[in-house]
Amino acid sequence: MNVNIPTADAPELDVSALIDMVFLLLVFFMVTASLVKSEGDLSIKLPGIVQQAVTVDMPDEQIIEVHATGRVNLNGLAFGTMDSNALPDLVAILIRYKMASDASHNKAMVTIWAEDEAKHQRVIDVMNACAFAGIENVTFTSSVD
Repeated sequence: MNVNIPTADAPELDVSALIDMVFLLLVFFMVTASLVKSEGDLSIKLPGIVQQAVTVDMPDEQIIEVHATGRVNLNGLAFGTMDSNALPDLVAILIRYKMASDASHNKAMVTIWAEDEAKHQRVIDVMNACAFAGIENVTFTSSVD
């Protein structure tokens, strides 16, 4: 007996549905993906000139120079001698300076600049003059501008 068995053709796969699904997924991921800015595109503002709303009171500052010879200068005026520890003229000027600063509601500030070879006692004399005048804001510097 001869049986006719139909030969089966190779199965075919319908690729059109697969391609449609891939394109749908591609569109979905493109739409839902968030865009990330690179660092160069960030809008960073560099510091610039800022307008000042309120005026700032700058404190008045006096610089007292103490030289190695024992000479003490304030605004170009020399005070005291090598022999005396008291500086009455400097104290009088510092008292007037303190009163003027208090009247203008500013801090009275004194900066002491002493040469490297200056005697420590002379610097202490200047500090005592500032204390006698009632000036509390005393600082030291290494160079005069």
